[in-house]
Amino acid sequence: MNELIIVKPEKCVGCNACIRNCPAPDANKVIALDNGKRIVTVEPSRCIACGECIRACTHDARDYVDDTEEAMATIAKEKVIIMVSPAIKAVMPTRWKGVLDWFRSQGCILFDISFGADICTWAHLHALEQNPGNKLITQPCSAIVNYIEMYQPKLLTNLSRIHSPVCCGVTYIKNYLRRTNKIAVLSPCIAKKMELEETGLAEFNMTFKKVMEYFDKNGIRIPVNPVDNYEYKFDEEQGLMGGIYTRPAGLRDNLWLHNPDINAVNSEGAQRIYTILENYAKMPENKHPEVFDVMSCEFGCNAGPGTGSEQTMFDVTYVMQDVEREAKKRRKTTGGMFRSANEDKLFKRFDEELNLADFIRTYKPGVQPPIPPESELNEIFEKMGKHTEADRKIDCKACGYQTCREMAIAVSRGLNFADGCIMNKGAAPAAAGASAENDEKFAEVRSECLSLTERLRSSMDAISENMDTIGTTADATGERANVVTDLLKNVVAFCNGRSTMDADSVQQLVGILETTIDAFSVLNDNVTETNESAALVRESVQDITKLIDSMNETLQSTDDAQEN
Repeated sequence: MNELIIVKPEKCVGCNACIRNCPAPDANKVIALDNGKRIVTVEPSRCIACGECIRACTHDARDYVDDTEEAMATIAKEKVIIMVSPAIKAVMPTRWKGVLDWFRSQGCILFDISFGADICTWAHLHALEQNPGNKLITQPCSAIVNYIEMYQPKLLTNLSRIHSPVCCGVTYIKNYLRRTNKIAVLSPCIAKKMELEETGLAEFNMTFKKVMEYFDKNGIRIPVNPVDNYEYKFDEEQGLMGGIYTRPAGLRDNLWLHNPDINAVNSEGAQRIYTILENYAKMPENKHPEVFDVMSCEFGCNAGPGTGSEQTMFDVTYVMQDVEREAKKRRKTTGGMFRSANEDKLFKRFDEELNLADFIRTYKPGVQPPIPPESELNEIFEKMGKHTEADRKIDCKACGYQTCREMAIAVSRGLNFADGCIMNKGAAPAAAGASAENDEKFAEVRSECLSLTERLRSSMDAISENMDTIGTTADATGERANVVTDLLKNVVAFCNGRSTMDADSVQQLVGILETTIDAFSVLNDNVTETNESAALVRESVQDITKLIDSMNETLQSTDDAQEN
């Protein structure tokens, strides 16, 4: 598979934010460049193209590629069908009609993916009727499909076999309209490219962001359009309620519109949904809902990684509400009081014209890499400097992985280096070699940290001596708490700003200080129980003092070892 997520080596600092935020365990690979610098690259065969690493990278070291340039070159030579995602209305509310008009001016045929989403709803309703008891995970989200194929193939029995709105629309164009033109999908989704390649149904995936960049680069000016009218004269008919698929629970709400008795649950957001799917795979089938409507992006496709938009959640929600209201006005039913009398006329037409079998997808389960044996993991742990069970369960997450064990597995699979563990005192930092210049810098930081902790200890001693008077009055408690809070904020800022000092001690110190700051904030708001307030401050000071002792000891022993 071609690489969709790309890395700019000169900008990668090896901070591991990409690994930390990636839901695909094997999608990132640490490599060493010729100059000794280590960067995090992408393993294409294990990447689900969700785009979370791009969102997480604050150094602009990650980007993606799509088919915009190739599609534009094809458009200049022949008539291409443009499949337009309804997310375009939320992503560029004052430009979307101008964008579509430009494609039409180039001779393109415009098709509304919302119509494909209406087919998708119709097909799901029939699939549920024909297979009572089936438990479905929805599949309009390409990143979710990629994840299940690669990492949870057990769930392929649950993954809906109904095509996504895009592929339902393409199938309709090819099988029922008999069009043979090349097809380009205009969407906010990076992962959609993988769906198009696997199904072979369309040639190009163009994302909103890359299309707008193309316009800017080529001096193409798109006029402003009014934002209070969401109808557009596509070359085929505009979709109806399928227009809300791009928001969270869009498919679920479409199903409920036709059958409110369906047991459907929705969830979205890359930092939640993949863990939930892991739990889903472990649950007995009888506990699954009939329909589990899932999306990788927290706010749906309208906030997908290929939008390039600064629209807020509230902006896109506002647009989607208008889109839904407008679609409901155009929706036609047979009328009457009962469900059978309120039959959707469009769906009745689908019953007469469409064959459900045409809209069925097959999947390709990925090969799962074996879990390395414990003997191999033990050897890797030793190389990581983790010699005890306690060492192997520190789980500080600085490497990007959730646990030390996950890091060891990554090393076993050739995705990382054992000395990349910051707890390994003999390891070089990922972003730099162990040069003399760095040694001097580390020594300077250690010295500064030792000096700081001594000053902090003095302040704590002074606070401890007056501990009994802190709780005398509520006002006094609040005032003293503010003093301590300011002091601790300075310490946290110092530690967070110096990533090269001893990471174990700093990680623990920062954690306890941040917790203490939160406690003092509560104390400031609730200073009625003076004795409890004094006890809280005393306990926090004691904890911090212990950490300072531990940190001093660690830093001093490191300095002594370096001198010897």
